[in-house]
Amino acid sequence: MSLETMQPNPTWDAASYEDAVATLEAHADDLVYKVWGGDWCKDCRKLLPDFGAALEAAGVPDDNIEEIAVDQDKQGPGVDEYGIEYIPTIVVERVSDGPDEDDGEEVVRFVEKEDLPPAIWVAEQLEDALDDD
Repeated sequence: MSLETMQPNPTWDAASYEDAVATLEAHADDLVYKVWGGDWCKDCRKLLPDFGAALEAAGVPDDNIEEIAVDQDKQGPGVDEYGIEYIPTIVVERVSDGPDEDDGEEVVRFVEKEDLPPAIWVAEQLEDALDDD
């Protein structure tokens, strides 16, 4: 099931977020973005369209974006497994496509009320996390 709130914001300006888009683009094929949200959720409606636009601008393949809708009780697929309490929550993992022990490893997690928009926050955290590799 997809989230309408992940439809890219048509007025979002990639040039204004050049660094974030460059970071997302550099890892477009290496990471999977799992996004829990609800079209009924005001925070999701506020934050996710710009995040969707950033992923689109960075050329992240659709196969690397998993949109997971939750109900108003915040129940849905993977909620218990991933410990989802607040939405939107974005979990970024390494691509799982082989025997590599890092595959499927969580790299960063954005939860609802971070101090920056999701695209900027995720990109900054990815730079920090992946610089250690």
